[in-house]
Amino acid sequence: MFHQRNEVFSLNFKETVSYVRSEIESVKQRDPAARSAFEILLTYSGLHAVLIYRIAHKLYINRYKTAARALSQFGRLVTGIEIHPGAKIGKRLFIDHGAGVVIGETAEIGNDCLLYQGVTLGGTGKGKGKRHPTLGNNVMIGCGAKVLGPFKVGDNAKIAANAVVLDAVPANATAVGVPARVVRRNGVRVTQDLDQIHIPDPVAQELCRQRSKIEELERELSELKSSVKE
Repeated sequence: MFHQRNEVFSLNFKETVSYVRSEIESVKQRDPAARSAFEILLTYSGLHAVLIYRIAHKLYINRYKTAARALSQFGRLVTGIEIHPGAKIGKRLFIDHGAGVVIGETAEIGNDCLLYQGVTLGGTGKGKGKRHPTLGNNVMIGCGAKVLGPFKVGDNAKIAANAVVLDAVPANATAVGVPARVVRRNGVRVTQDLDQIHIPDPVAQELCRQRSKIEELERELSELKSSVKE
């Protein structure tokens, strides 16, 4: 799945330019606000972060790890996006807006994935080895979502904004909520379907339950008072 990553560094100048153009074209296809290749190359922090990562990753796998980390921190400073140089990222990753995105050391991302601002691909502990998630191809993760742990998110999966994903998500599935649950798979509704905007608020739901209990107690108290008067 990841054997073609960072092939840009084995290409000649002309092929490298073609490779970067394909990344820019991917952004144009997925962002209606993008007006030109020049504008994307000049102003899109997500593209800048990915290109800096490509260089840092090449340094990292060649054991220049301090230099790789220094370059990745420079990328974080100028883009607001933190990508560990040890992560493995496929072709045409589009980080839209980008602010606050964090991608951990053992994270793996397939081809044609889309991440919105505030996304975290993180771990859940300080253990060694694989501790960050693996994303398949064509995965979309909404703004503010947290994907935490060494599990896989399957191809074509979608994770709603502000979801907290702690378990594997199958291919062609949509996951929402805190903690996230699968609501649609292969186009079939699994449970009540929600879009990225209408994510249930657990605090509001609990307040509604408490309000219902109070109203029920008030009715019982009123009935009891009436019985006493009679």
